[in-house]
Amino acid sequence: MPPDTLWPEWPGHGPLLFFFYDGQGGDGSFFSACDPETWAGAQVLHVPDSTGAHPADVPRELDPYPRTDLAAEVELSAPDLWLPQVRAALLDGGGPGPELRDTAPQLRSFRRAFDRLNSGIGHRLGGHAVPIQGPVEYEIADAELGPGRPWGDPSPDREAERRVLLAQFDSDDDAKMMWGDAGALY
Repeated sequence: MPPDTLWPEWPGHGPLLFFFYDGQGGDGSFFSACDPETWAGAQVLHVPDSTGAHPADVPRELDPYPRTDLAAEVELSAPDLWLPQVRAALLDGGGPGPELRDTAPQLRSFRRAFDRLNSGIGHRLGGHAVPIQGPVEYEIADAELGPGRPWGDPSPDREAERRVLLAQFDSDDDAKMMWGDAGALY
């Protein structure tokens, strides 16, 4: 991926390693963004080029996923329409949700084109997440902020706006990876 297509905070040198524990060990463990006790099961590590890191063997009790080569293309993406910055832009200052009927008539063609940018889940590096059931930025915001906020509290909006997508991994038959019920990892 060309470095100039990513945001400035992206590490310029060295790989990012993505780890996700899918419960294969049979111990009943699983990862949930809502449960901080499970967060160790999903990690992203940056390994600077100067680090002498070497691949390790997969533990015997785990069945590794087959290596699957991916190719990338630079393309446009758009934020989810439920995110606060999009609601503010398309719904005249916010509004409760991005219903097409709530969009000003002069913006409906733009809105339809905007929707088409995120028409498929797929694998993705950078850009914007293509969520299956609502913005993943809010799932992370809720996990970070914890329960018990009053209705209308703006803190989830502020927290969601701070999030950027590093990678998105779709369920993939070739790699024999299924995340939940044909879901994706973000």
